[in-house]
Amino acid sequence: MHPISHRQHRRSGRCNGTITKFPGQGGTLGGISSATDGNIWFTEPSTSQVAVISPTGTITEYTTPTSNTNPMGITAGPDGNLWFVETDVNKIGTATLSGTITEKTISNTYIGLTGITAGPDGNLWFTESFANQVGRISTGGNVTEFKVPTASAGLGAIAPGPDGNVWFTESSANNVGRMTPTGAITEFALPTPNSGPTGLTGGPDGNIWFSETPGNRIGRITPAGTITEYTVPAPRGLVTGADGNLWIIVEASGAKIGRFIPPTN
Repeated sequence: MHPISHRQHRRSGRCNGTITKFPGQGGTLGGISSATDGNIWFTEPSTSQVAVISPTGTITEYTTPTSNTNPMGITAGPDGNLWFVETDVNKIGTATLSGTITEKTISNTYIGLTGITAGPDGNLWFTESFANQVGRISTGGNVTEFKVPTASAGLGAIAPGPDGNVWFTESSANNVGRMTPTGAITEFALPTPNSGPTGLTGGPDGNIWFSETPGNRIGRITPAGTITEYTVPAPRGLVTGADGNLWIIVEASGAKIGRFIPPTN
């Protein structure tokens, strides 16, 4: 890991460690995503709201039409809207940039909607942890679901890979999965037992990177499935930054943000 300095942020696209906190309106926070309007959108599970924060810190919240939805994962869609999962009501929500929310019912039984991402094929892809499925929804609302081969895999994070596929984590099965646009699934077992993959992102090096929270590692998997692991204390979520590095939520010694520079080999 590389230490984070505490100088001011410059507009060069490089991040050097200055953190500014903005108080919310109340409630817990779930997923977070950038949007085409230059703002950041996030979910508030405990209040059934989707919120937007401007670069200056102004927060606006929008309540989902259905109550007690527990919105979690959120992503910017190819249609310019924000797409998010409503875990407790088995729905996927769509929010326009002006805050109009519509909902699509995916199932009448609990399926454990968890993560969602915009895929390289122009569709949205999402994970159903309880149903052990990966789902695909078009911007027009057509849904297709694919059963994961390993039972009770514990599906979580999902993200597009640089190879044109969608990748996802299986925390209970200790796997990372790859899904082609047509729905073919390949699972890759992690070398370290019980490492519990959680966060996942497409890396700047053409590979896919993921966090192993119980395993205290960051993992790299090539599009062909070769896995390499690096020791990092208690990483959770991670994302590729504009500076070409990986930025990680680290929970080992209190809430911290870590920067990981991917090796060149």
